[in-house]
Amino acid sequence: GKTTAIVYVTLSQMLTGIAKDLTKLGGKTITKLVTPEEKEGKLFKVVSFVTGMKNSLKGFGYFLGSLLISSHPQGYYISLLISSHPQGYYISLATLIFIILLAIPGPLIYLSPALGRVSKSNVTISDAFLGYPTNLYILSAARTFLFMSRDMWFEVPLPFYLRSPSCGDVGVPCGVQNNITDACASGTECINGLCEAISPEGCGGMALSRTIVGVILALYIIVYGQIQSWTPQLVTGPVNGHDKDHPPNKNTEVLWGVINAFPTAVLFFVLRYSDAYDDHDQATMLVSFLLCLVWFAFVFGVNSSIHSFLVVKYAEGNKAAQSVGFYYMSNALGRLIGTLVSGAVYSYASDNVSHSISYCMLLGSAMSLIAVALTVPINDDKAAVRCGPIPCCGTQDIEEEGSVGGK
Repeated sequence: GKTTAIVYVTLSQMLTGIAKDLTKLGGKTITKLVTPEEKEGKLFKVVSFVTGMKNSLKGFGYFLGSLLISSHPQGYYISLLISSHPQGYYISLATLIFIILLAIPGPLIYLSPALGRVSKSNVTISDAFLGYPTNLYILSAARTFLFMSRDMWFEVPLPFYLRSPSCGDVGVPCGVQNNITDACASGTECINGLCEAISPEGCGGMALSRTIVGVILALYIIVYGQIQSWTPQLVTGPVNGHDKDHPPNKNTEVLWGVINAFPTAVLFFVLRYSDAYDDHDQATMLVSFLLCLVWFAFVFGVNSSIHSFLVVKYAEGNKAAQSVGFYYMSNALGRLIGTLVSGAVYSYASDNVSHSISYCMLLGSAMSLIAVALTVPINDDKAAVRCGPIPCCGTQDIEEEGSVGGK
């Protein structure tokens, strides 16, 4: 039944999330261990590349998964292997297992078993939460709110909003489309002779098909991942005069953190007050919304990449894996809170889903600014943000001695 399905999906998501974060933790930790401490610019490039490619491949996985799940292969051998109805689902799972198995031999063959060796003493609960550099605690708190700025609208409201039908298509008699009786517009279904919204949150959304929504989400994540990979060129080049020896610091993140609040703030006003959304001019709605979505993907990708570098930078060598793990725990907390709050706001704020998601966008902007406020106290002015060759934010020179660990 429905309850069993919800429990299964929840437990599956939990286990796959743990597996993903353990893999991510290992990847980020190894970049710290194999890069010399004086090569921070190189470390920034490696971390950005690893982070970006991970998210780009995740976006490709979204696209491939939606394609496979909707597939209905025919043939004798397929019927022997898969006799039940949801063939696409089982093919997706088989493909996922195959891809995971492909990834295992590389690390086993090419990575040294000496990497990441832990001390002989057991790690206690207090060790997992205490004893990190102060900068890491502050950055972790900022990371919580940075990811809330996205998941206040991305994980739950966005897919529902893209699928939500026009209010004019709700409550009308079911018709006939493409020789299908009782056909209704996208985002609705025929119930007792009338077209009703599939989800109960309301109407006024984009009324896009499931396939188009899947493509949009996949492309968003691919673009976001590529931006992360390009961040060294986007950040250290323009603001540091193309000086490869000046990686970003907390001032760089403060700058981009403020910029991160703008796309969602603009979307709030567009969704709330634009006539196109009140009149459900779908073409104008889609173009304006997607432009702001790409804008946010660009800025958020830069922010996430800078954060990923800073946590590796602040992590101590003998506790690098624990430090990165603690940091990503904060990341998960932000996503959890953002997902729960956004679901409640989107469901109950208004019957017009354009207004509901606009409030989620406004909350996202507020979370961005809180993340910036938390970043400011970090003790790291090394490698000042530069306007060409001139330091324009932060004055400490990169060659100057001193620790940025902030213990």
